[in-house]
Amino acid sequence: MAEVTVKQLAGVVGTPVERLLEQIKDAGLDIASPDALVSDSDKRTLLGYLRAQHGKDSNDVATKPRRIALKRKSVSEVKVGSSGRKTVSIEVRRKRTLSRPAVQSTAAPGSAEQEKPEEITALEKLRADQARREQERELERELRRKRAEQREQEQQSEESRLAEIRAKAEAEAREKEEKAAERQAKSVKATAPKEKKVLTPDELQAQQAREQKSSAKKHKPDFKEDFREELKDKDTLFGRKELHIPGGQSGKRQKKKGKATRRSVVTAIDAKHGFEKPVEAIVHDVTVPETITVDELAKRMSMKAGELIKALMKMGVMATINQVIDQDTAVLVVEELGHNPIVINEDDYEKELLARDTSDLKVEHRAPVVTIMGHVDHGKTSLLDYIRSSKIASGEAGGITQHIGAYHVETNRGVITFLDTPGHAAFTSMRERGANVTDIVIIVVAADDGVMPQTIEAIQHAKAAEVPIIIAVNKIDKEGADPDRVKNELGNYEVIPEEWGGENIFVNVSAKTGQGIDNLLDAISLTAELMELQATPEGLARGVVLEAALDKGRGVSATVLVQEGTLRKGDIMLAGEDFGRVRAMYDEFGNSIDSAGPSMPALVIGLSSTPDAGDEMQVLADERTAREVAQNRQHKARDMRLATQQANKLESMFEQMKAGEVKKLNILLKADVQGTLLAISDALLKLAADNEQVDVRIVGSGVGGINETDISLAAASGAIVIGFNVRADAAARRAAAERGVELNYYSVIYELIDEVTRALTGMLKAEYREHIIGMAKVLEVFKSPQFGQIAGCLVTEGVVRKDSPIRVLRDNVVIFEGELESLRRFKDDVKEVHSGTECGIGVKNYEVKVGDQIEVYERVELERKL
Repeated sequence: MAEVTVKQLAGVVGTPVERLLEQIKDAGLDIASPDALVSDSDKRTLLGYLRAQHGKDSNDVATKPRRIALKRKSVSEVKVGSSGRKTVSIEVRRKRTLSRPAVQSTAAPGSAEQEKPEEITALEKLRADQARREQERELERELRRKRAEQREQEQQSEESRLAEIRAKAEAEAREKEEKAAERQAKSVKATAPKEKKVLTPDELQAQQAREQKSSAKKHKPDFKEDFREELKDKDTLFGRKELHIPGGQSGKRQKKKGKATRRSVVTAIDAKHGFEKPVEAIVHDVTVPETITVDELAKRMSMKAGELIKALMKMGVMATINQVIDQDTAVLVVEELGHNPIVINEDDYEKELLARDTSDLKVEHRAPVVTIMGHVDHGKTSLLDYIRSSKIASGEAGGITQHIGAYHVETNRGVITFLDTPGHAAFTSMRERGANVTDIVIIVVAADDGVMPQTIEAIQHAKAAEVPIIIAVNKIDKEGADPDRVKNELGNYEVIPEEWGGENIFVNVSAKTGQGIDNLLDAISLTAELMELQATPEGLARGVVLEAALDKGRGVSATVLVQEGTLRKGDIMLAGEDFGRVRAMYDEFGNSIDSAGPSMPALVIGLSSTPDAGDEMQVLADERTAREVAQNRQHKARDMRLATQQANKLESMFEQMKAGEVKKLNILLKADVQGTLLAISDALLKLAADNEQVDVRIVGSGVGGINETDISLAAASGAIVIGFNVRADAAARRAAAERGVELNYYSVIYELIDEVTRALTGMLKAEYREHIIGMAKVLEVFKSPQFGQIAGCLVTEGVVRKDSPIRVLRDNVVIFEGELESLRRFKDDVKEVHSGTECGIGVKNYEVKVGDQIEVYERVELERKL
């Protein structure tokens, strides 16, 4: 037998290569590689070793016949049934015994001839394996053929069953058509006018006699028949005809008497069926609340929900049976289906619960509520500092106000409540709330700076709220102050001074020196007297939430401004979707108070959760009513959110299709108070509003410190965490470090906005502009054995650089874009060649011609901005 490798021998004997190498090593052979050759002598040595290991003598092969039993087991699965869902496992076991007759050997022991029977045994084993595999393949082919036949039979049986069903249905349809045609023919025959028979004189005489005889007979009146005739044309309570019973028939089944013959019943020709299909559409009056499910709306219109869903789909609204739709959509679909929609307002029930009688309450004069507004850094808080003789501005981060501050100030001219609003552009909503809850607006304008964007915005908010405006021209003590310039600029926005014939009071003040402060207070008092501000201090309190925060020690705290009544400890307070009992009250200095009257701000503790800034606050008589109203508001808000999400579902589908092209910056935002949280959210969402490449998405927001749940949400959504005047606790910091979440702390809002702006700018796609730096003309073309084709050129414009991209122009038309392979000046490689100099240029992967122009340019990245 020829020499074979270890790997081939392992394949012949059917053993792994690694095991065969171990056996060869144990036999004392110096073979360690699967690709090493094994000679005949090595095989005999290995065979002798293996027989010695199994306790057999090599001479037994020549003297005794050998029998080999091969056992094989295979398992396969067959799918049963037309659906193919059920499988049956088939196990096939095969056993084959091969016998070899004894071979008499005359060769000397240890010779090559004596070892040949062993080689023959290996060959027989190989042939047996091949026969076994061929048998297995044949069995598999037979199984596949049987499965194919089974599937074909099942398919034929299914087709025959369907054909039988179709034939049966067609036969039934034909039978129905024939019966209908027969009934129609009978009805036509019955309603056809009969020909009048001509009677003979004898027949006419006999008929007259019969008529006289029948008229002479007397019979009792049939009260049942008369009653049927009376109710024949009357409608029932439900608007349908009474079930018609033909004359001579009773509504009850008649009992059989003995073996009497069945009486023949003669039905009237004009008999009618009792149940008739309405011929006119029924129009319903459908009450439509602010939100309603598709199923409920279908029930109110007495129709199936599937039909209503079809109607909505025709209108372009994709909805399910349990989906909530808004009031406008419901009204449109009700009108489309021909019914009368009746719009109802669910707030009526809430107003009925919250209504209170104030006719008998005593009305008194109240203090004015004054809001100070204006551009950032124009001195609003400093002006209030001087009036209060305090230092508020120095305590604000960055020297700017970032909350609505409410202060109850005692002055020589009476009590005044001041509201200090932020002037930064991000706090538009805060300024709007301040203007809506105030009586008088003071707009502070710096005399040296003039009218600025937030000044104009404050004027617009004040005019929208229809409140008087007093202009405080601040910083008149500074050099360059020009109060007349302020008056002229404000005149462009219809704010005219009284001395110019207008209605607005202008007061020159200085928050630093106190100049003009008394005149400003006089103007406030005069305006308040003219407005005749009144309120009742009796009864249940009502007001507005100015600010809300979550304190880890005290819980939810809300700054409220009482507008009517008196707020006391222990009252049941309702604010927006939240309610609770007033557990503690504090004034603006942190002192505990027991009550707060009209026009007085107070810090209240005891609500169930953080209300939104701007929510109405009202005290109720019992906790049950407060809980009911709060739950109704929560359900209403949830339904409105669901309806809005479903209404924008189609638009969001198109947005998601483009989402791959837009990069998103996910942010989890936490702030110290509710008003600041809303202001920052609005400012961040506006950053990328006009850019189609980047977008800001706030995945979560809330009031209070950063906890471990916030870190988990940020990690799951790939968001950065921003804390404004709040910090993360120890567990949250550990979780952020483990999960790689970025924590960012800020205390000044414009720093936060600038950081996010820079992050969005870095996400923008880079834009490049091409700048031509040189031009070369091809004078000659020759070939180099080292570089191939070389163009002898003259640089006509600018400079030719080796690392810059090029274009080849022929007759001023671009025919190739690529790069330079080489640039040489005489025999030296150079990096650049200037104008008026000859050089050799090798263009990579292109052959230029004499007269071509080589244009060299560079790409310059442009600075991107939002």
